[in-house]
Amino acid sequence: MQNLKKNLTFILAAALYLLFNLRVGATVLETVKATCWQLLQTAPYIAGLSYVFIALLQYMAGGEKLPWDRKLRIFFALGIIAGLLLGIYEYGGVEVGLRK
Repeated sequence: MQNLKKNLTFILAAALYLLFNLRVGATVLETVKATCWQLLQTAPYIAGLSYVFIALLQYMAGGEKLPWDRKLRIFFALGIIAGLLLGIYEYGGVEVGLRK
């Protein structure tokens, strides 16, 4: 039961990451292109920030490595925050990415 709960929350975190980075267009193709562009723009920054955050956590734990699912959960959490902030920024009227 515990393993099922871990898997479900992991899938939920991944789905929320995609949802918060979803950029809606006029057609399905534009939506897919804008969402992929959003993910490609933010993923390197989120990966770098996650790397620093994970390294800090491992240092504080005395060098003990984090499991891969925890590392991805940190990536998803930071990606959700970045997607939310960029969504608010775009909603404010600033055009970013392919929509220019």
